[in-house]
Amino acid sequence: MKLVFASNNAHKLCEVRAMMPAGIEVLSLHEIGFEHEIDETGTTLAENSKIKADTVAEWLKAHDKWSSVDGVFADDTGLEIDALNGQPGVYSARWAGSAESNRAKALHELEGKDNRNCHFKTVITLITNDKTTQVEGLVRGKITTEEYGHGGFGYDPIFIPEGYDKTFGELPAEVKNSVSHRARAIANLVEVLKMYDY
Repeated sequence: MKLVFASNNAHKLCEVRAMMPAGIEVLSLHEIGFEHEIDETGTTLAENSKIKADTVAEWLKAHDKWSSVDGVFADDTGLEIDALNGQPGVYSARWAGSAESNRAKALHELEGKDNRNCHFKTVITLITNDKTTQVEGLVRGKITTEEYGHGGFGYDPIFIPEGYDKTFGELPAEVKNSVSHRARAIANLVEVLKMYDY
């Protein structure tokens, strides 16, 4: 089975490919020749995920490439911090600009706050010939008071998942990939894909 992942983020692509079972090939946007920026104008993770998947599916059809793949999937992920009323949420990637600035802003906003509970959520939209399906994955945890570790990306060095005492930035990739929000969303996606007999 050949699927296009509507992303050129090397970190995400690597994570997703590592989680996919044998028999499913994942292509990046670059590999199919899609070099456009997609405007994420949705106000929810589900909306943005669908916008990305729809845009790439329409592009494939317009360029007579749809028949060469079995579908397209796109994800959108957000960090929702309880003490900040769910911020940054859908704006997580561009909250303060760079990943470093985003982490610094989260730590600053939580200074002096006891409640550091939060969760990461990923919503994936899959488009195939016959239907559009959405799945999600969620992992709860806490925001640290400073950065730990250099692994992962985004908010990983300040996020400790429930049941662990290290951040996603410190945990080995194989551990993170087994418990992360994206891992859980991908696991749910794979369950849907099983219906297609890949």
